[in-house]
Amino acid sequence: MIIEYFVNGVLIGLVFGMPIGAVGAMSIQRTINHGVVAGFISGAASSLADVLYACVGAFGLTVISDFLLTYQMPIHLIGAYLMILIAIRMITKKEMMLSTEKADVKDYLKMFLSSFAVAITNPAAIISFLFAFSVFGINGTPGFIDGIQLVTGVFLGTLCWWLLLVVLVNFMKKKLTEKWLYRLNVLFGLILIVFSCCVCIKTL
Repeated sequence: MIIEYFVNGVLIGLVFGMPIGAVGAMSIQRTINHGVVAGFISGAASSLADVLYACVGAFGLTVISDFLLTYQMPIHLIGAYLMILIAIRMITKKEMMLSTEKADVKDYLKMFLSSFAVAITNPAAIISFLFAFSVFGINGTPGFIDGIQLVTGVFLGTLCWWLLLVVLVNFMKKKLTEKWLYRLNVLFGLILIVFSCCVCIKTL
């Protein structure tokens, strides 16, 4: 089947791309504070990071994968540091918003880059994708066109999760008050700190 690799990629994205972890917490918090676009952009950044690692696995870029896995300890620690900085900003931010009126292109770019930076500092994702490929019967290195179909499918599959997440959160946030918004900011900030501590403990 011509689109077999694409379909497998979408399924891999849906099965292995659930919006959990640090970027998931960031996406939920930003959807609540700034709206659907902010949350989806944060999730899309994570999807892009997933695609880059999927490319390393799909196209057999062993030089890159060996480098990333060799230096995954400092890379993980950088990610943990970034999560702590973002968490502190969440917890200490005094200005609360329930709409996207004050968010502009510059804000969205910052959200995208910060989410991408957190997501890309997980080189072990390469192993996860190699495992996913084997589960779906994708052995060896696919051809260029097949590989493009595969990683495109992975990207779209993970994007489906992020879209579903932000739509649900945006629907639920309509009942939030400023007081609850502040509490949720603190909660998600603490969640990020916990994630960063777990990364440090696991790495060291």
